[in-house]
Amino acid sequence: MRDRPTLHDVAQHAGVSRALVSIVMRDAPGASAATRERVRRAADEIGYRPDPRARLLRSQRSNLLGVVFTAGQEFHAGLVDGVYRAAEMRGYDVLLSCVTPHHDERRAVRTLLDDRVEALVLIGTELPVRELVDIDTRLPVVAVARKVRGVDAVRNDDTFGAGLAVGHLAELGHTAITYLDGGRAPGAAERRKGVRRAAAAAGIVATVVDGGTTEREGAAAATALCAEQSLPTAVFAFNDRCALGFVDVLIRAGVRIPQDVSVVGFDDSPLAGLGHVDLTTVGQDSAQLAELAVGRAVERIDSTSDRVDVVCEPKLVVRGSTAAPRA
Repeated sequence: MRDRPTLHDVAQHAGVSRALVSIVMRDAPGASAATRERVRRAADEIGYRPDPRARLLRSQRSNLLGVVFTAGQEFHAGLVDGVYRAAEMRGYDVLLSCVTPHHDERRAVRTLLDDRVEALVLIGTELPVRELVDIDTRLPVVAVARKVRGVDAVRNDDTFGAGLAVGHLAELGHTAITYLDGGRAPGAAERRKGVRRAAAAAGIVATVVDGGTTEREGAAAATALCAEQSLPTAVFAFNDRCALGFVDVLIRAGVRIPQDVSVVGFDDSPLAGLGHVDLTTVGQDSAQLAELAVGRAVERIDSTSDRVDVVCEPKLVVRGSTAAPRA
């Protein structure tokens, strides 16, 4: 395997000293415009690229934001895209570390700490509060989409969002709904509270059953409900992934959406808006959340300000998966 080109290789190719190449690559003063063009052209010709890890080791500031997200979560992917844009605007690069079934969140965080990031943005973190607070004593931590005391948090008002979903179904005439609960997932307790509070205010019955955060768990909930004598006329799922798994099982069983069962999700993920899905959902503004999270992380890097809890207001996105209850 061919070794990657070095500063020495660039210097030889350009016919200048290695020190001059270093000046050009660091954008430091001491080289003319013509020399800079000559060196950069030589670097391009031999395929030289600066080693970011070496740059980190040489500098006290890394200008890196570490981001942890969960694989397979479309909402997380949308947030990551927003983080890249917000970080670039502030002169920061982003390092990602992904949570998977074989790579847990603690390991994902440890990887970023080893790479000397200056702040952590943790999307949907499930780490205990004491661990988050401990990490925050070493570098700024911003939790996204979860209410956490002791560190900075940027999140949606999950209680209000759940209330929007329940209120929408009540306005359509549904007198009872089934909520597919998110268990212990970030935001689940707040959404559960919102469901019960809104149902009581509307004078309708809300039944909370096990749901989950994935399509598979939504499908399992649908299978369990189909085994009962009658289906509910309206279902609100913890998130869009759970809702889509639920809908898939019902359609395969010959149940019509929304004529037989109205379904509402949460997140407004890209799949929810596809024509053949057309899912009514509670929308979270991922671009806004990302902007606020990155802004807070950068602010904390250069200050010792008090921790804040920034709450954004979600909105109801009405599509074709909800209608008045069946006769």
